[in-house]
Amino acid sequence: MELAFVLMMMLIIVAVAAMKLHEPALAFPFKKKANLFTPVERSFLDLIEKAVGSEVRIMCRVRMSDILSIRQTTDKKTMKNALNRAGGKQFDFVLCSKDNMTPMLAIDLVHNKGKEGYKNQRDFYVSGALNAAHIPHVRIKVRSGYTVKDIQECIQAKLPKQKYTPPPVMSGTAKLAKDFANQARPTRPIKTNKTVPRPVAAA
Repeated sequence: MELAFVLMMMLIIVAVAAMKLHEPALAFPFKKKANLFTPVERSFLDLIEKAVGSEVRIMCRVRMSDILSIRQTTDKKTMKNALNRAGGKQFDFVLCSKDNMTPMLAIDLVHNKGKEGYKNQRDFYVSGALNAAHIPHVRIKVRSGYTVKDIQECIQAKLPKQKYTPPPVMSGTAKLAKDFANQARPTRPIKTNKTVPRPVAAA
């Protein structure tokens, strides 16, 4: 009886030790990503950087709850509902004032590929929240052939002139790179085959 008890205790100790040895691999199954952005995101980021110059800071993949706060007069039920809905929303890019990091403009990329596409349908809760906070919102369809001037004009149309002075535009065209073609349902924007001369505002 005592021998059986000793053997059972030894098995338990061995099992616990084995779990401890394998715990780091189970708890941290990560590796470094090859790229922080998709090719399309990188191309648009390059266009936006050249369009706004050093006067504006560009933040990427910003949650709506990071640039919006709840009014103090809001009741608890409405506040909880608003925070829950805002927590799952994210913008592809947000332009901020370089002086104080105040949000100036939210930018979303839109594409129609796949069953649902990427942000293909306008989210009226997002639009309403940004309107209430007086933050302009730009939705740009992902297509090739955009120039820095195209993006600059798109931003200028939304931002008050007294808050934004665009830098001079160098000649040249920056085309969007192709995303991974083998993705059946992309989670980020991909390039379409059509070419247009100006950014097209998504509906």
